[in-house]
Amino acid sequence: MTDHVSPGRAVRRAALLAAGVLALPVLAGCADDDGGGAAGLAQDIAAAPRGRVANGGTVRWAVDTLPGTLNAFHTDADAATTQVTGAVLPSLFTPDRTGTPQRNADYLTAAEVTRREPRQVVVYKLNPKARWSDGRPIGAADFLAQWKALRGTDHAYWTARNTGYDRIAQVEQGAGPHEVKVTFARPYADWQALFTPLYPKSVMASADDFNDGARDRLPVTAGPFTVGDRNSGGGTLTLERDRHWWGAPAKLDRLELRAVPRAKRAEALSSGDVDVAAVDATVAKKIDEAGGGAAPAGVPKSVHAGNAGAQAEGGEDTPRGEVAADAVRAQAAARGSEAAAAEARAAAATKTLRGYTVRRALQPAYTQLALNGGSGPLADNRVRRAVARAIDRQALADTVLKPLRLPATTPGSHLLLAGQEGYADHSDAVGGTDTDAAKTLLADAGWRSGRGGRPSSQPAQGDAQAGHGGAPGDAAAGGKEKAGEQIAARGPAVKKDGRPLTLRFVVPDGPASAELRTVGHRIATMLSRIGIATAVQKVAEDRYFQDHIEAGDYDLALYSWPGSAYPSTDARPVYAKPQPAPDGSLSVGQNYTRVGSDRVDQLFDEAVSDLDPKAAREALNKADARIWAAAGSIPLYQRPELVATKRSLVNIGSFGFAAPRFQDIGYAK
Repeated sequence: MTDHVSPGRAVRRAALLAAGVLALPVLAGCADDDGGGAAGLAQDIAAAPRGRVANGGTVRWAVDTLPGTLNAFHTDADAATTQVTGAVLPSLFTPDRTGTPQRNADYLTAAEVTRREPRQVVVYKLNPKARWSDGRPIGAADFLAQWKALRGTDHAYWTARNTGYDRIAQVEQGAGPHEVKVTFARPYADWQALFTPLYPKSVMASADDFNDGARDRLPVTAGPFTVGDRNSGGGTLTLERDRHWWGAPAKLDRLELRAVPRAKRAEALSSGDVDVAAVDATVAKKIDEAGGGAAPAGVPKSVHAGNAGAQAEGGEDTPRGEVAADAVRAQAAARGSEAAAAEARAAAATKTLRGYTVRRALQPAYTQLALNGGSGPLADNRVRRAVARAIDRQALADTVLKPLRLPATTPGSHLLLAGQEGYADHSDAVGGTDTDAAKTLLADAGWRSGRGGRPSSQPAQGDAQAGHGGAPGDAAAGGKEKAGEQIAARGPAVKKDGRPLTLRFVVPDGPASAELRTVGHRIATMLSRIGIATAVQKVAEDRYFQDHIEAGDYDLALYSWPGSAYPSTDARPVYAKPQPAPDGSLSVGQNYTRVGSDRVDQLFDEAVSDLDPKAAREALNKADARIWAAAGSIPLYQRPELVATKRSLVNIGSFGFAAPRFQDIGYAK
């Protein structure tokens, strides 16, 4: 039976996180405005009141790519789409720094559940000043068009998700022109997630408008900014201050999104071509070091070496020696000139980098070890639990977060992050690090110690079999990619029916994934201590998610999932039990570990349908304990969020869970 993966925006979000390039966000704390020694942060944005923000100016903001569409509900939507819509369209509820949804007073004067029986009814009271940029008031017609487009009954709409909208029975005008009444066919606890962003009816009116009408532009907007010029060739999209905006006016004249690949962020910052950019630890270190002073001056050693060579080769008493000496001296001078030019460029780059600071926080996203329970040894829950108990999660968190001066705490939940209401640690459902307990679990599953075994971290060839059968290099995709280093068992390898237990650990290659590879090798070494050998296979970074994670072509893998203000809705497809599809394939949705249960599905249904927040959280926590016990995925650490910004900028940086207030971003007076 083959696997079927459903498309959707969350798929791409996970793919981006897998490569370590999506900045998303929790932990309570106060930001250090200079970005220096801040730790334990929910956010780090150089927060300043509007009175201390100057009027005017442009901020050039690096993004990975320009948005593929400006329709956030389209299957082609990406992180840049979300960034644009947050600045130009209504967001009825936005998360605060603890991930709690808050009513946005720019659009709503009130919104509440007014009736629970016989059906749930929500009444939205719109701000009477709220209007689209063409002058039309925001109203029930916009809500109605968005519901009809997203409810999932018309498959001509290329929608990424329908959850919540598919529970609505009716949308109509309320008691007045500024009221909207929404009646649900089935209770929906996460109703605050709906109608954000809210689109004008013209975008949702037909499938053609929905699919292609908002790819490069929006006919009307309703936010502090509006969409301006797009230069696809130059890789820029400009957002202009919206003069029709009724709220506090944007401090900036414009925001300019610039497509700058991660690998070129350091160059763009060194040349001063961008003002804000998410960066990795290496670039952050360069900025930190630049703040400490200029690069040391002096004549490069290569010039001295060249001059020494000239003296040694030259023969003052022969013309031939003089010619040779002259040639060597000329070469040395050229090398010296090149070195001097390089030194001048480096000094200029350092001077430019001094104008930036690094804002740092913990993202509301965690990196996990995924265990493919679809087939092979990891289909046995006892083997998965053994892997979980062999791993020292705290050591891995220390490796990644301590050098960045961020708190190295390990997540205790798959569904909520520390600081969110209802968070509880359920990791004891699988147990802490215990190699003896892990070995006992393997023995119970029939994997027992045999003779031999190679020293840890030494390359091994040939005899070990991959977890899904075949040699380590025989991938399900046809063996086109070779397995990389093999981490053999430290001491006797465990065997079953004469076969050693070797798991294929797929990791992405490329500069953006160095952190994942480091963590992967540490995990492989930890597993070797309980007799599990690991074939570490490096694969192309840009194909890692689609060809391996989605396809189920791995035993072990590392990727990340974002946290959510609405975990009952957003986390459900990640842990839903795979189901047989009509064509005979296995529909896994976004559950790439292929591990699930009917009871977990039932608990998610209870959580999303219970309008009592306490009861909904209890159902979520029960689901999380069972997810831990199933050991399909092991949360390791919250991801760092590092953002380089010009030192003069305020109200921008590492936002954490909170949505940016685009109208407050600007330069300090």
